Amino acid sequence: QVRLVESGGGLVQAGGSLRLSCAASGSFLRIDEMGWYRQFPGKQRELVALITADGRANYADSVNGRFTISRDNAKNTLYLQMLSLKTEDTAAYYCYADVIRLSSRSTNYWGQGTQVTVSS
Repeated sequence: QVRLVESGGGLVQAGGSLRLSCAASGSFLRIDEMGWYRQFPGKQRELVALITADGRANYADSVNGRFTISRDNAKNTLYLQMLSLKTEDTAAYYCYADVIRLSSRSTNYWGQGTQVTVSS
């Protein structure tokens, strides 16, 4: 079984920063694409940023230039550095990973989510 566990969410004032982490554990061959999504109350989950295994990143327009996604493949850990936070960044943030299991099959996994609240 593969688990993704997020940490680092919390309450911060507008203009502040937070760093989210997502640690993958379990038995698998490797992790391909990883990413962060967020969900506003009553809305569908939306993409924040994606990163390939070799470090190529893509960002949603709303966070480009403020957020940085990175990963440590040796630690199977994903990060999201969030700077210049805005009240509209308030959401539940979810980690995502495309995991290649021991069977060589690809399976998408999600973390349980971590709340980010930005106050004015």
